[in-house]
Amino acid sequence: MALFRRVAARAGRPVTLSFEGRAIRATSGDSVLAALLENGALIRRLEFGREPRAGFCLMGACQDCWVWSAEGGRIRACTTEVGDGMILSAEPQLPAGSDG
Repeated sequence: MALFRRVAARAGRPVTLSFEGRAIRATSGDSVLAALLENGALIRRLEFGREPRAGFCLMGACQDCWVWSAEGGRIRACTTEVGDGMILSAEPQLPAGSDG
């Protein structure tokens, strides 16, 4: 269940992206992080204790919200606007056909 709740309605067209194979609904203009948190997605786990993490500063100053795009690059979820059809993951994905 998501703990992040929208407090004001946003005007904009609906968009759908994918995170870890799960469809995430958002509104054009949302940040990737806001969309993920509103949909209850787990962004990553703490390296030392494995506790769930979901971004820290929400303004691009820390390193807590990196996610990886299907195009191969990592993005800062808190400062990247959602795009319809984005395919994202919590960890970098191996290219098709590689065995790691």
